[in-house]
Amino acid sequence: MLYNAENLLVRPVNDPADPGRILRITPEIAGWEFIHFEVRRLEAGGQWSFATGGHELALVNLTGVYTVGSSRGSWTGIGGRKDVFSGAAHALYLPRGTEFTVTAEESGDFAVGWVATDEDHGPWLIRPEEVRRSIRGGDNVSRQINDLLPPGSPVHRLVLVEVYTPSGNWSSYPPHKHDRHVVDADGNLREADLEEVYFYKLDRPDGYAFQRVYTDERSPLHAAGHPIDALVRAEDNCAVLVPEGYHPVVSAPGYTTYYLNVLAGSAQSLANQDDPRHTWVKEHYRAVDPRLPLY
Repeated sequence: MLYNAENLLVRPVNDPADPGRILRITPEIAGWEFIHFEVRRLEAGGQWSFATGGHELALVNLTGVYTVGSSRGSWTGIGGRKDVFSGAAHALYLPRGTEFTVTAEESGDFAVGWVATDEDHGPWLIRPEEVRRSIRGGDNVSRQINDLLPPGSPVHRLVLVEVYTPSGNWSSYPPHKHDRHVVDADGNLREADLEEVYFYKLDRPDGYAFQRVYTDERSPLHAAGHPIDALVRAEDNCAVLVPEGYHPVVSAPGYTTYYLNVLAGSAQSLANQDDPRHTWVKEHYRAVDPRLPLY
C-alpha cells in the first residue's frame, strides 16, 4: 500500500445504516494486519452489542457513563468524565470469545479497539484511580501521559495510552519509530514492530494538530521503494494511521490536543528507536511546562 497525507488521515463518518458510529478503521482500510478501531456514540438508554470472536478487545470511555454486560461478567458505572480533558479514562479489557452489550447510563462517546489473538486472558476493568500518570519530555516538548494498558499488562498485544499536549507544544518527540522487531545480543527487545492509531480530540471545536509520518532507510517500506513522508492536519474526532516510520505531533497554539494511542504488533511493548538526528534534544530540556499536569 502506498501511503500519503490523504489515506493516513481517517475522518469521521456519517453512515445512515450505523448512525452511532463516528469513526471506523479496519486492517483493510489501514493496510496492516492487526488493529480494528471504532469510536461510537450512544444516547442515554441506547445499546450496542458485539462479539470479540478471535480477538482481544478494549473499550475506552471518552464521555458518558456505561454498563457492560457480557458472557464473562458485568460492569457498571464505566466513565463519568465530562470530557477527555477532565480526568483519566476507564478501560475495559475483554478476551476472545466474549459476547457483550454496552448500555449508556448517560449519553456519550466511547472508543473500542480489537486485535487478533491466540491467547486467553481474563477480563479486566482499569479504573481512573489505577491509571499511572506521568509527564514526559520538557520545555515545549512537555506532555502528560496516562498509561491505560501499558506494557506488562496481562493481555496479548494491545497497548493503550492517552496523551495531552498543551498549546504550542510537541509530543511523540524526539521523533521515534517502531516498525522492526529488533532483539540485541543479550536478548533484550530494542524495537517492536507495531501498528498505531492516533485518535484526536481538541479542547475547542476549531482546534487542530499537525502530525508528520516519515520513514528512513531503516524502514521496511522505505527499503521496498515505498517511503512515507506525509504531513497530516488532525482535527477533532479524526485519526491518523502510523503503519511505519517516525510520527511527531505539534499542537496548534491556543489549543490543547488529546490523543488516544492504540498499538499492537510483534510484542506487548512500546520499544522504539529515536530518529538519530534529533534524539540529542532530550539532553537539553531545562524545565517541565508548568501547565502540566492538566488534572
